Amino acid sequence: MEGRKVPSVVFKTRVRDESVGGPNPFRWQDVRSDELFKGKRVVVFSLPGAFTPTCSNEQCPAFERLHDDFKALGIDEVYCISVNDAFVMYQWGKSLNLKKVKLIPDGSGHFTRRMGMLINKDSLGFGFRSWRYAMVVKDGVVEKWFEEPGINDEGENGDPYGESSPENVLAFLRS
Repeated sequence: MEGRKVPSVVFKTRVRDESVGGPNPFRWQDVRSDELFKGKRVVVFSLPGAFTPTCSNEQCPAFERLHDDFKALGIDEVYCISVNDAFVMYQWGKSLNLKKVKLIPDGSGHFTRRMGMLINKDSLGFGFRSWRYAMVVKDGVVEKWFEEPGINDEGENGDPYGESSPENVLAFLRS
């Protein structure tokens, strides 16, 4: 993966817009992956799903907690990409009280599929989701790749988490 350009896709996002009015003042906004990565050095982590145990209790909160450490090492943004829609990602971010990590909804899994990380988690009733990974991306090119071992569709080996931890990414950035 290292040295590979990240896929060019459109993420379907929702942004707050007070001109919309009503109890749900949000509008749709397409965000191109090229816009998210161009001219920046970012950390991206991807996970199987919002509101799931490891993602909600460990991985996402750890990246939020260590966000300032990433910034101090020259990282412009920290993105979490998940095969969930914009509504789910918004509510998940609220439930975790995220302020720093930016959640990117890959609702149809186009980015995840083109990264080669789309897996079928039918064994848990989830459908298609992302395998857990992280990467450092510089100006749209993967600089460093962190992937959990044993990618599979069968649910074998549980839900590994360690390689894609923020601590591992920070260790690389400090080296």
